[in-house]
Amino acid sequence: MKAEAVASGERVIAGETELDRLLAEKRITPESLKASTAAIAATLGELRAAHLRYHLSTPESLTPHQVHMYARPRGYGPRDGSAHDGKH
Repeated sequence: MKAEAVASGERVIAGETELDRLLAEKRITPESLKASTAAIAATLGELRAAHLRYHLSTPESLTPHQVHMYARPRGYGPRDGSAHDGKH
């Protein structure tokens, strides 16, 4: 996950840096603004999907107790104090 997330994060930073440069140089147009922000948003979506894809697959390799311990600090599971089934 880390390698995939870092690569996506670096692309987000590069996109934001380019957008800042265009704004600072007053070379931004409505079309380039739309294209830049759409590209950044798409990359953020890729980053989020990668992160969540690994969260979805992690419980498959854990014991039920480990799943509970993994999910608990993330706030997954019932809020009424009943037993947690390890799914989210």
